[in-house]
Amino acid sequence: MNSDGRMLQLVCASTNPDKAAEIAVILEDVAMILSRPEGMGEVEENAPDLQGNALLKARAVSRFAGAAAVADDTGLEVAALNGAPGVFSARYAGLDATDTDNINKLLRDLKDVEVSARGARFRTVIAVCWPDGSELTTEGSVEGWIATEERGSAGFGYDCIFIPAEGDRRTFAEMKAAEKNRLSHRGRALRALADLLKEKCADGGIRTPTPAKGTGT
Repeated sequence: MNSDGRMLQLVCASTNPDKAAEIAVILEDVAMILSRPEGMGEVEENAPDLQGNALLKARAVSRFAGAAAVADDTGLEVAALNGAPGVFSARYAGLDATDTDNINKLLRDLKDVEVSARGARFRTVIAVCWPDGSELTTEGSVEGWIATEERGSAGFGYDCIFIPAEGDRRTFAEMKAAEKNRLSHRGRALRALADLLKEKCADGGIRTPTPAKGTGT
């Protein structure tokens, strides 16, 4: 609850329904997640890092909706590729690339790399921006490695080829959602955000303006 007794509302900047659902589940105890406003165009993600892109998206949606907005940017950093695809993870195979396109390119780029050298890190930055200019950011990461082939049918993005080091050698796509969220980069960043939001609510530092028309659950 926020300082005026209502559930905190955050407009989700993501156009990815799987990602939006994941955010809503992990933040369900502290915020109601509203869908991205209808009629809003794409936000150009031209920042040099994950935090910059997350802030670009959250600021743009907050201005458009007249309400607090939450956004994330996530990068897969592969050691054998000098940290690529990194900030370009969503468009690794091109501007209009699908998840399959990106996965296939990554597997091709690593086809001659030994399993022992396929180490990787997933990183997520979450940003929340308010119409008054207030901002919060948090970060989460998880170490692991890249599988030699796709495994599992759950999740999205690179989940079917990322094996977290803290798991039991299953990819994220082979895990149930609750298992993945417990270990994942995004889960860690969102839980850190939840803690910050609870602190701000307890201090009376958050009030919920009425979102503009066009947002909804």
